[in-house]
Amino acid sequence: MIKAYAAERPGAELKPFEYDPGPLGQEDVEIAVEYCGICHSDLSMWRNDWGMTQYPFVPGHEVVGTIAAVGESVKKLQVGQRVGLGWYSRSCMQCEWCMSGNQNLCLTAEGTIVGRYGGFADKVRAHQAWVSPLPEDLNPAAAGPLFCGGITVFNPIVQFDIKPTDRVGIIGIGGLGHMALRFLHAWGCDVTAFSTTPDKEAEARELGANHFINSRDPDALKAAENSFDLILSTVNANLDWSAYIATLRPKGRLHLVGVVPDPIASQAFPLILSQKSISGSPLGSPATVTKMLDFAARHSVEPIIEMFSFDQVNEAFDKLSNGKPRYRIVLKH
Repeated sequence: MIKAYAAERPGAELKPFEYDPGPLGQEDVEIAVEYCGICHSDLSMWRNDWGMTQYPFVPGHEVVGTIAAVGESVKKLQVGQRVGLGWYSRSCMQCEWCMSGNQNLCLTAEGTIVGRYGGFADKVRAHQAWVSPLPEDLNPAAAGPLFCGGITVFNPIVQFDIKPTDRVGIIGIGGLGHMALRFLHAWGCDVTAFSTTPDKEAEARELGANHFINSRDPDALKAAENSFDLILSTVNANLDWSAYIATLRPKGRLHLVGVVPDPIASQAFPLILSQKSISGSPLGSPATVTKMLDFAARHSVEPIIEMFSFDQVNEAFDKLSNGKPRYRIVLKH
């Protein structure tokens, strides 16, 4: 039996819950959970904001732990090895996206907490392809958020071939944005932080920003026109997108990883005139996750976390719902 924490209905208190996972699949891995981050997606699923949650619901998709068991066809992962697991736990491995190394774009990819029980538990299972070995130089206590928030902001760096000479803007200094600042600073880019909170300037610079813009100041946005090769928006808010598009250089890109609530409106002419684009992306493939972990270990990039024990899970959820953690929350056994 696997022991977990589950909600019986939308927004209900998470309570102890046990389930029988059945036989381990031939290509599956069972992970003994040591740490599990809490992501805003866990809150959205817990409340059924996206209309696809099944109850009892066990959250948790930023897992770090050691392998407790492997299926008989698993060759490259071994019992006792420390690994991580993120949003995806399985993909078909047969479609054009999986076969081309874009498993995160598989149309039937399985979410770790979608239609199955996640990592707020003593154990969790996943297909071997989505279980990533953790480099020894990474701090396992802080590594969990890399498997969701971290790969979400790292993936565009790889997908769009961002160069150390590029000038990049980051909208939002929060759970995603603070990791984006650290990654892009280590990548060598000239990095600008956009924030509605001027008091965050000193911290943004500590995290790796070379420049800071108060995004509530229209004159500051105007002064930044024709400045950026990439702007990465990490916020879940509606903004004046035309003002940000104006800050892009020719061939610049406004890329969204935050879930904006309303449709994005833009005049076509500025996009056409300077060959600018608006795009978005989901997490990353297993190969990109491995690349991110290696890069993070090499450059000592890790998220800033607050730690709670698993029996404080409801307190941790409440802080993420109503407070402002700095910047990610991790549960530990």
